[in-house]
Amino acid sequence: MIFLTFYDKITSCVVKDMKVKSISLGCKVNTYESEFILSTFKNKGYEIVENDEKADIYIINTCSVTNTSDAKSRKMINHVIRENDKAIVVVMGCMIEANHDYDNPSVSIIIGNKDKNKVVNLVEEYLKKKEKIKKLYQDFDSNFEDMFITNMEGRTRAFVKIQDGCENFCSYCIIPYTRGKCRSKEKNKVLEEINTLVENGYKEVVLTGIHTGHYGENSKTSFPELLKEIVKIKNLERLRISSIEITELNDDFLDVLKNNSVIVSHLHIPLQAGSDKILKLMNRKYDKEYYRNKIKKIKEIRPDISITTDIIVGFPEESEDDFQKTLEFSKEIGFSKIHVFPYSRRKGTKADIMPNQVDESIKKDRVKRLTELSNELERIYLDKFIGKEVIVLIERNYDDVSVGHTGNYLKVEVNGNCERNSLVKVKINKRQENYLIGNKVE
Repeated sequence: MIFLTFYDKITSCVVKDMKVKSISLGCKVNTYESEFILSTFKNKGYEIVENDEKADIYIINTCSVTNTSDAKSRKMINHVIRENDKAIVVVMGCMIEANHDYDNPSVSIIIGNKDKNKVVNLVEEYLKKKEKIKKLYQDFDSNFEDMFITNMEGRTRAFVKIQDGCENFCSYCIIPYTRGKCRSKEKNKVLEEINTLVENGYKEVVLTGIHTGHYGENSKTSFPELLKEIVKIKNLERLRISSIEITELNDDFLDVLKNNSVIVSHLHIPLQAGSDKILKLMNRKYDKEYYRNKIKKIKEIRPDISITTDIIVGFPEESEDDFQKTLEFSKEIGFSKIHVFPYSRRKGTKADIMPNQVDESIKKDRVKRLTELSNELERIYLDKFIGKEVIVLIERNYDDVSVGHTGNYLKVEVNGNCERNSLVKVKINKRQENYLIGNKVE
């Protein structure tokens, strides 16, 4: 399972005299799904409006990766009900799948992670019948629920969901139970979607899924085979993988990485712990030696590649010695950034009932120490690019400054105004905290 940074995104639209707002909590897969849902409303005559307007219809795509995520999802539901207690409220996603008994008299439609591509139809059914709809299933079928987007409003990079589900059953994670078994989007449909996005002006595409590297495992293809086809797409400048497990970086993948510069020099590879004892308790499918050897092979192919990661601290039975091993291993690997998470108990997982739960004050201290190391490693990595020329995808402009990211996901401020969504060559002059500053090379 991919442990992802928690964030939310809110967009809105209006049709006739009814306004619709989409609220996406959690991962990039949710963001993609919510973007698709919004586009289906738009295609039926809805119009995008400002985020701060009240809505008549709310679509809330929930997250349940931790107990905190559950709480945030519930808080958002209550917030929109207070905002407009007469609104049609649609609640869907992982929080619902983890809590089939969830109900709220002010919620009009409740679904899990199935039927998300039918939200507009469900809303229209509710508008006609005025009867509450609750559709939940005991099992996911093996079919991938197709979605297709042509645009991502306000973004310079587009997401494409290629996979859903997880069967790793890490001991801390509820997602295999909320997302079901692994299933993949048909290869030709992936290629068609990316082609369309590129034709619509997107220079960078991000492949996303719950377990992206498991793409195609239940069909007659594989993730490397898909990548080989994607990199052939004309005018696609950058292909990014949102996250991938170390066990999915097989020789076929490394061969594609070696021979195709369209794939950016940045991989997000979750580690989760730098102690073999803790990795085993987490039910991760590798040890430190395996992880170390794979990273070595990657860096032989791309010496300047950015490797970012996720690490959970304060997992049950994690001693100070285990934590020190995580610090030392992180330094050895040389991550360019670490996303640090304190272990959060999740009802329904094996880790929740493990003995020797770590005190919250110890977790807080370890988060602080590992975050400090992450900041140090990030500065070391950024400093390597001072005096060098890089290519920046411009995302926004302000006060005669342009801001964007390189392929290896370095944030760069460029002096002067550059066209948004353009690729610009920049000479890096200096580092400012966790970003770089440079001038456009004419």
